[in-house]
Amino acid sequence: MRAGFALGGDDGCIAEARHHALAFLDQAHADHHLPVAARVRDFVQLVVSELVTNARKYAPGPVLLELRIDARAVDVVVWDSEPTVPAARAADPGRVGQHGLEIVKAVTEDLFIEQEPVGKRITARIALSAEGEQPRPPRA
Repeated sequence: MRAGFALGGDDGCIAEARHHALAFLDQAHADHHLPVAARVRDFVQLVVSELVTNARKYAPGPVLLELRIDARAVDVVVWDSEPTVPAARAADPGRVGQHGLEIVKAVTEDLFIEQEPVGKRITARIALSAEGEQPRPPRA
């Protein structure tokens, strides 16, 4: 299952992206009976927030969000028009902000960054469930 969304560059696009992500996970659970643990839902929202925030902050123009899910993982894919590949900064407990990529790396199984003819595409893969974790029913 997959879904794609074009996001504008306004302040509301980050919340809109999180909303799309939760609705997508709810639909995957309802339509395909895929178990989506509470931790996975939280991680997907966090990754969407961080990647869309960075795209909005550093790239001019629209942001594209694609969500994919199968029996094993959820992929959060964000495209933006800035070709510069981001890099996690060295750990610095005194630094305020700019921890987004570190956070994404910490909660994902894999992180792929691809330069495109225009811009870049970042794919973050989140394992669908952890051992012993119970799925959370979709929100009403």
